[in-house]
Formats: sequence, C-alpha cells, structure tokens
Amino acid sequence: MGTYDEIVLDSGVFVAFDLETTGLDAKKDRIVEIGAVKFDKQGLVARFSTLINPGIPMPEEAGRVNNITDEMLRDQPSLDEVFPDFIRFIKDTVLVAHNAPFDCGFINEQLKDRFVASQKQEEQRGLLEDIDDEAGKTGNRWAAPFPVLPNPVVNTLIYAKEVFPGRSKYKLQELAAFFNIVTFDAHRAEDDARVCMELFIRCVQNRKLKKI
Repeated sequence: MGTYDEIVLDSGVFVAFDLETTGLDAKKDRIVEIGAVKFDKQGLVARFSTLINPGIPMPEEAGRVNNITDEMLRDQPSLDEVFPDFIRFIKDTVLVAHNAPFDCGFINEQLKDRFVASQKQEEQRGLLEDIDDEAGKTGNRWAAPFPVLPNPVVNTLIYAKEVFPGRSKYKLQELAAFFNIVTFDAHRAEDDARVCMELFIRCVQNRKLKKI
C-alpha cells in the first residue's frame, strides 16, 4: 500500500466509518453500532447506519461514553443480520477511520470468525455427500468472502498528524472543534463517521494547498 497521498490520488470512492462497542477488546467485546458514509470527489454518495443487539448487557462504562442503552438495543438486529450488508456497502472502496486499527480490528475479528466457520461448513458438506444439498445449507451462517479486510485504509489520526503537525491533541472531537466541523451526536457511529469524512477532506485539501 502506498502513502495516504497516493491512495487518495488513485482512488475514486471512500467510506468513512465508525463503530460503537461494548469495550476495547475486539476478541471478546461486541459491536453495538455501525455508522458509515460513502463519498467520492463529488460528495456524499450513501449512508449506512444501524444499532446492533449484542446479545449481552451494555456495560455501564461503555454506555456512559456513547449513551447507548440496553433498551435502545433490545429490538435491534443481530450482527449476523447486518454484517453482510456492511461488507457489501464497503466493497471496492477506500476505508477511512479515526484510530483505524481499533475499528478495523473489530471488523477483521468478525470476518475471521465467519470465514473460518464457512470453511468448516464446506468441509463438513463435502463429507456428507448423501445429504441433500439444500438441506445441508440450512442454518449456515453467512460466509465471509475473506478473512481480513482487503480495502486500503486511511487512518485520519495519522493523516492529521502528517498534515497538521505540532498539535498537542488529535482526538476526533478536538480536531472537529479546531476546524469548526459541526458535531451533532458525538460518540455515535454515524455522526462520528461524517465528522471523520469531513476531517479527511480537510486533510486532503490542506495537503493540496501545501503542494501548490
């Protein structure tokens, strides 16, 4: 993968995305919200936003940050229901996220789990040749097409440090305030994704000005 400048120059469609989760550990904690905005050089193309029932109580500490409650999640779809739609939404795009290793780490953990499960299902199906093919598919989870994200990724935390060096803090909300980017619902996934998109655009624009 090239530099962020090369990625921007060579790419047509981007998806800025953000997750809200029950905690910080991608191996044991769960996703409770996905927010994403798809955009290109002409502007916003599409949005993706959903709450997700994690199947466990929302920890108080996490809830204090994102203001997501058990009541809000109770009647929401499971990750198995919405994850395939999100993977299709980001297909053939460059991903943009603030502190991208966190968000991509959660997505990759879920991809790996479903990819491994699908491989095991295929192996079992091969051993059960006498079972009707359609019956053999009954109850199977969605088969992840890859074990990790194949998309190029721009981490706006790093990109902002490259383009605007010398600042003491680079948290998303602090950068938004510095650039007068309006926040409507901080620490909720869709609004954080939109703010991340706008920060990314500021980085790109400033980088171009420096090169003139």
